[in-house]
Amino acid sequence: MSMRSPLRSRAGVRGAIATAGAALLALSLAACGGGAPAATEPVNLVDTGAELDEITVALPGSLANLYTGVEGGILNYYVASTVQEGLVGIDETGAVVPSLAESWETPDENTYVFQLRDDATFHDGAPVTPEDVVFSLQQAQDEVASPSLSWYLYNMSSVEVTGANEVTVTTAEPDQAFLKNLSTAGSAFITPQAHWEAVGGAVGTSESLLPGSGPYEVTEFQPDSHVTLVRNDNWWGGTPAVKQINIEFIPDENTRLLAAQKGDIDIAFNVPIGQADQWREIDGVRVENVNDLSYVGLLFDQNVAPFDDAKVREAIALAVDRQTIVDRLLRGNGEVATTIMTPESIESVVGADEARKMLAGVTQHEFNLDDARAALEESSVPEGFELELTFPNTGPQLGTAAQAIGESLGEIGIEVAVKEVPIETWLATIGDGEHGLSYMWYFSTTGDPAEVPAYLIGPDNPNGFVSDEAAALLSESNAAADPEERIDLILQLEELSATEVVNAPLWWGQALTSFTNRVGLADYSAYSFVGPWGAKLFAAEVAE
Repeated sequence: MSMRSPLRSRAGVRGAIATAGAALLALSLAACGGGAPAATEPVNLVDTGAELDEITVALPGSLANLYTGVEGGILNYYVASTVQEGLVGIDETGAVVPSLAESWETPDENTYVFQLRDDATFHDGAPVTPEDVVFSLQQAQDEVASPSLSWYLYNMSSVEVTGANEVTVTTAEPDQAFLKNLSTAGSAFITPQAHWEAVGGAVGTSESLLPGSGPYEVTEFQPDSHVTLVRNDNWWGGTPAVKQINIEFIPDENTRLLAAQKGDIDIAFNVPIGQADQWREIDGVRVENVNDLSYVGLLFDQNVAPFDDAKVREAIALAVDRQTIVDRLLRGNGEVATTIMTPESIESVVGADEARKMLAGVTQHEFNLDDARAALEESSVPEGFELELTFPNTGPQLGTAAQAIGESLGEIGIEVAVKEVPIETWLATIGDGEHGLSYMWYFSTTGDPAEVPAYLIGPDNPNGFVSDEAAALLSESNAAADPEERIDLILQLEELSATEVVNAPLWWGQALTSFTNRVGLADYSAYSFVGPWGAKLFAAEVAE
């Protein structure tokens, strides 16, 4: 997601294979294709310095609206982040860097004073003003105008013009993650106030498009079909190498593969793991694997019976063989998730090995069907029940995993109907008060350790989980200036989620992206596509 990032952002406890049901599950996953995909031969690309007239990018889903405040899936972020800009940006390492604000100060822990650059203009040539920034952030915080963004700014208490080219933002409480939220990896998508008001707030449609100040301008958008981006020659950051980016929405994986084999696609997101070898066999194509900071888990809506029963939640968590899913279904392209936050979100503080060790120390629900049956027998529905588990059409790996999870749950008396739906439909089912069991697929675009736990365990979470203790831990972690103290508090939040089975982590993901060798992407990382990625494309050739 993102909900915004559901869809939107890892080391592992090994699930014990304890019963005959486990063998059945393993066989079903093996049928999906065992073993890791063949590795891509290293390709040494060089930047030719030439321009490219146009490239075609394939998205694995359809978009109905381009404004991330209205439709907040990760694919919406990919488009918007090279069209609009935030006050700050996030570089390839996850560090905060200047964007529309060329500098900023924090005179106290609740105040951020931004100095805007004086050479930034919107696509129509109008200057980006402090008033535009204030208006855009106010709209992003508004739950009606921007339901997919507002929760990122719940802590913003004021935003105002405080100088000729200055904007000051204050928070209600100290928040170590807040600055990243003022980027396009968070909630800051600066839109001209005049345009917003002229279209009555209906931005991101085929009629109003998506005006911004980024390196590319939307010139055409047909929902569920395509969007056309044209280079902004007046961008303050320089002139991009690619003149036009044609983004095609191609949800069907076989149609995407065929288009790539015909040479019609230059970049393709979310190459299906099961097709990776076929993509790699295409002449002149490389498939690159990068950690995508994503989290996949099961979400229990406690407003829906019987998921208000902790024993039911425990039974489901115990019945899922996470290790087999990662090994056989993901074919090694991911890690068993021991928590909601990822190792990468804390490894800059404690190191990669220690990060995984710390996260694995949180209470785990190791796969054991006997224990799962026992938990269900102690629940309010000892004879079992029926449920529906939906997954988005942009995540075929979630669908295959859902079938395996359903088979395993059937072994303990829970009958699961698995249903594939469009991504927009799937997003709407999360925390809707009707679907007691849901997938959570969240891309942690900011990379902050509290981003996903705050959404899934903190106030107003989609689980219907109410906890003063969780709210207090989150508030304390936000205020903790010492990184190690902050990590410890978030781990306590994760432990609370685990012991009460608020969520059931499954895996941390990796993304497979296909590129033709005529196109390169500088500084490619997990953060690339939530920033001005279009400006980092270059005309490439393979070095001899």
